[in-house]
Amino acid sequence: MDSNFVDYVKIYCRSGKGGRGSMHLRHVKYQPNGGPDGGDGGKGGSVILRGNHNYWTLLHLKYQRHVFAENGGNGGRDKCHGTDGKDIYIDVPCGTVVYNAETGKYVCDVTYDGQEVMLLKGGRGGLGNWQFRTATRQTPRFAQPGEPMQEMTVILELKLLADVGLVGFPNAGKSTLLSALSSARPKIANYPFTTLEPSLGIVSYRDNKSFVMADIPGIIEGASEGKGLGLRFLRHIERNSLLLFMVPGDTDDIKHDYEVLLNELKKFNPEMLDKHRVLAVTKSDLLDDELIEMLRETLPTDLPVVFISSVTGYGLDELKDVLWEELNSESNKLQEITAEDTLVHRDKDMQKLTTELHDEGEDEVLFVDEDEVEDADDDELDDYETFDPDEEKA
Repeated sequence: MDSNFVDYVKIYCRSGKGGRGSMHLRHVKYQPNGGPDGGDGGKGGSVILRGNHNYWTLLHLKYQRHVFAENGGNGGRDKCHGTDGKDIYIDVPCGTVVYNAETGKYVCDVTYDGQEVMLLKGGRGGLGNWQFRTATRQTPRFAQPGEPMQEMTVILELKLLADVGLVGFPNAGKSTLLSALSSARPKIANYPFTTLEPSLGIVSYRDNKSFVMADIPGIIEGASEGKGLGLRFLRHIERNSLLLFMVPGDTDDIKHDYEVLLNELKKFNPEMLDKHRVLAVTKSDLLDDELIEMLRETLPTDLPVVFISSVTGYGLDELKDVLWEELNSESNKLQEITAEDTLVHRDKDMQKLTTELHDEGEDEVLFVDEDEVEDADDDELDDYETFDPDEEKA
């Protein structure tokens, strides 16, 4: 049975092309010199990504392989403007990252509810011959075609947004802790890799305060090279503000296991080591007070260490105090602001690039020589986009 948690989809997207401008000369009774009256073409629809907090996976896009925006309508006689193509919106959960499937390059991020990111811009409509009239060129016999559409195959990757991410080996007690601190009910069993998909829970704190905790499937040594569940879930840790490392107290060497986990994150993305970290020694109900004090002396001193037991509740209040203090520390806030600024700059750079690519063909017009339509009827002229080479040089 397929899982409802989908965090990777590939979609072919295409914006709408602009409608062509009309080349029409007005010939009606009592107006022998009606002049040009060809209307402009309509703008093609754009493809826009929109953040939606009601979605938490990409399941709704799993079977949607193609997204096509509407083309713009052609201009008509009597200066009639073509209809604009409708924009198409793709709703995605917050934390979605977009890549170009062909080049693998980063395109944009969608990080908050209601955020709209222009993925593909619709083509502009062509100008009708009405727009090209001048005092010296009173009957222009040419019109612009609409701009072509843009197309791209994109990869949408979801990276869960949470305040605290649980990092540990299989059977370290991550799911048990999440169920003890929140109303989430992840699967709990006495065998490795019980958790096959991330789970989110809201942890209540004092004075009606709360923070979001994410249970990530277990990591084993070599996960950064594809072992175990591999790289599939490591990316969900990237978006967490604080990392809570969980190592069972009954293991042979707690410090060694912690360093193995830290090394896997470093291999996957060295920037993850810049995040604030807390070490929780789980299953502490199996340890006595004397052994706990002995273990404290062997553990790392560069991060807070808390001994807990999710079954008995030992140390859970202390753990929440430590997590809240770390989440609200000045250095952690500064780190989050820097990360948000980076995302904003990325989006702005992408929009600027899209604009530059679009503006390259701003005034490009494809024409047919005027001699080809000398003998055409008025009704047939609508099907031609003509150009007088001598007039253009002048």
